[in-house]
Amino acid sequence: MTDRRLWSYKEIAAHISVQTDTVRSYRKHGLLPPPDLVEGGKPYWYADTIRAWVARRPGNRRARRDAKD
Repeated sequence: MTDRRLWSYKEIAAHISVQTDTVRSYRKHGLLPPPDLVEGGKPYWYADTIRAWVARRPGNRRARRDAKD
């Protein structure tokens, strides 16, 4: 099942437990995937896009832990 909810910087920050400005910095430095939608100049990502990015980003503790099992 796909999650088609759109997330802004605020929702992404809450999901990965960082400040909103940190997520903005990730995008500025090319660390976030391209937005799925830009509306009124504001970027939005589908929740599934962000979950996939989180799973493969460097430093993902869960991925490392799962690899050891």
